[in-house]
Amino acid sequence: MSREIDEGLERSERTRPIPVHLNTRVKFLWEKVAKEDTAKLAQAVGVSVRTAQRWARALTALAEGRMTGDIPMTRANAAKVERAVRAAWQPRVKQRVRRQAEQRGFMLHMQATFGFSAAGGSTDDPRPRMITQKMPGDVARRLYEARDAGATQARQEAILAEALRDEYFKDGGRRARGLDVELNDIAWMDVEL
Repeated sequence: MSREIDEGLERSERTRPIPVHLNTRVKFLWEKVAKEDTAKLAQAVGVSVRTAQRWARALTALAEGRMTGDIPMTRANAAKVERAVRAAWQPRVKQRVRRQAEQRGFMLHMQATFGFSAAGGSTDDPRPRMITQKMPGDVARRLYEARDAGATQARQEAILAEALRDEYFKDGGRRARGLDVELNDIAWMDVEL
């Protein structure tokens, strides 16, 4: 499933990128999230306590130089570790950024294909566009609420298409009456606060 909107919001919420290496991610979760408790690590990642114990032993072996390379784990568990790190990374920065976006709005940069329906005589062929548009705080609030509720990419795209229709294509209601916009494909997206 495509996650351009989630990833765009997430990138804007960080001042530093999450750790790249698997060992560093597990170490972050072990020290900062689980506070060196295997049961808490297991719960944070969504694995068994036994698996968390193996990871803790591997971290000790790495620190003592008895082991080299990555901590052995399945791809599914590596994905769980990444999700847990993303969720726990810089929580105060996330709160501050979200609050600012909901109050002041954000700058949206994206390249996407849009479909249109409008008055007779106009075309409804999908067209790729590169857009940079200041979006109001209400749009940020709606996107964050949708993400928090586990909304699908399609639902988030509908929220964004509606907001772009009003802010970009209709210019706040000053033109293109009766225009409806559909977001068909996002090539890339970034959010700037």
